[in-house]
Amino acid sequence: MTRALTYGLAIVAVATLGLKAQGSTSLSVVAGGLQPAGHALSSDLDLIFSDPAVSRGLISARIDSLTTGETIYARNADKLVMPASNMKILTMTVAAEKLGWGFTYSTHLDAIGTITNGVLRGDLVVTGGGDPTIVSVDGGPAPLFTEWAAALRKAGIQRVEGRILGDDSFFDREGFGMGWSWDDMVFGYSASVSGLNYNENQVTSSLSPGAAVGAAGMVMLSPAQSHGLSVINRVTTVARPADAPANDPRLRASVSFDRAPGSHELIVSGTIPLGAAAVTQDIAVDRPTTFFVTALRDALVAEGIAISGAAAEVHQVIEPSMGARTAIATRTSPPLSIIGAYFMKASQNFVAETLFKTLGTVVKGQGSAEAGRAVVMETLKSWGVPADAIVMRDGSGLSRYNYVTTSAIVTMLTRMWQNETLRGPFAAALPVAAHDGTLRTRMRNTWLDSHVQAKTGTISNVRSLSGYLETKSGERIVFSIIGNHFTVPSSQIDAIAEKALALVAERR
Repeated sequence: MTRALTYGLAIVAVATLGLKAQGSTSLSVVAGGLQPAGHALSSDLDLIFSDPAVSRGLISARIDSLTTGETIYARNADKLVMPASNMKILTMTVAAEKLGWGFTYSTHLDAIGTITNGVLRGDLVVTGGGDPTIVSVDGGPAPLFTEWAAALRKAGIQRVEGRILGDDSFFDREGFGMGWSWDDMVFGYSASVSGLNYNENQVTSSLSPGAAVGAAGMVMLSPAQSHGLSVINRVTTVARPADAPANDPRLRASVSFDRAPGSHELIVSGTIPLGAAAVTQDIAVDRPTTFFVTALRDALVAEGIAISGAAAEVHQVIEPSMGARTAIATRTSPPLSIIGAYFMKASQNFVAETLFKTLGTVVKGQGSAEAGRAVVMETLKSWGVPADAIVMRDGSGLSRYNYVTTSAIVTMLTRMWQNETLRGPFAAALPVAAHDGTLRTRMRNTWLDSHVQAKTGTISNVRSLSGYLETKSGERIVFSIIGNHFTVPSSQIDAIAEKALALVAERR
């Protein structure tokens, strides 16, 4: 993935799904006589959610009409369930209200010391503001770093006789969420959060077969420098099965990635068939702030700015920087409306955790998960969400310590829809069925295509889907469907949720 396109082109089409007022109550012929159509719908939804696939698990569902305000269907709607990435709905809705869609992050580059004859006798200091959008382009440096090289030359600096220091104090240094699994931390989806972030604090590993059977596989990291990771390659190239048809699993690599928390060693193990396609995997870096300032130093040197000192984190430096401070450049991020569109569609944990801590900094003056959690809980309470309907431990849903009710999620989604200021960017940020984000391959060739905008969620034994539905009559529906504790493939849970939504779309 080229992360630069994420924010530069994150202009999302807003699906304008109209509302249509409902008329008189219709009747349905059922055993025993005439009953309201809603009764038959509820009974049929019960049948769908009683599928044997989840007989050992739990389905929680709440389906309301935004047109009439009625609750169409509820099943275990006030029971606490693990939401997975539906937790991002809490983070996004509160961020929209407390920060505003126009909110931006700022990152500052300053020179400390004297500037004479093109030489800075002192340090360059980068002060982070938590910006999650400074990214590499196709494995090369961030465009920002090229801009900063030009800004340094404009300020009369061709050489730095000092260091590049990173100040990440905008957030605390607890980079990981409460309850995150240690064996997830090697992967990009568990990248830690810092006050200075670069390339979403991850690199992309590309694994290819060697030139012959028995040769070591080839492991490449992108960006290729600055990350500080040391690769231990234990991948072996194996023979390609002659009888394997196309898409046979035997033609794929079988590899694992391991990096202990706090370690710089990335261990790649397993096998890859000769001639197999390359395998890519996003890998989290160990020290995000060091990653940022090292990448900046490398980029400035490549641009002809000589730097004699090393790249380091401010809190690691014993000798303080002395002299006058000169502002060199300030980078302003895209607004929250653009950041949110990417974060929700891609279900990006790193951005969720960044926003979570940003709420703490902006509202409470403390850039921690604890402060962010307090902001979310206080805000949702003011919206009428009971305090005991939420157990929130992170902002992304990666933690299995999170719990929420589907009734609480429906309350949040309803508030977003009813607020004309918040509605448009929020609805535009949700994946659209069969078109983009985490729903791009789902609900194709059905009525739900383009008529569902919803946030997905997945961790082991958890599947969630919450958002908006336009029915065939034009009624607007808000829903939350979450499955827990199942052991069947998650695709079966998806099918149950989609069958339920299709029935609602048909009957309402």
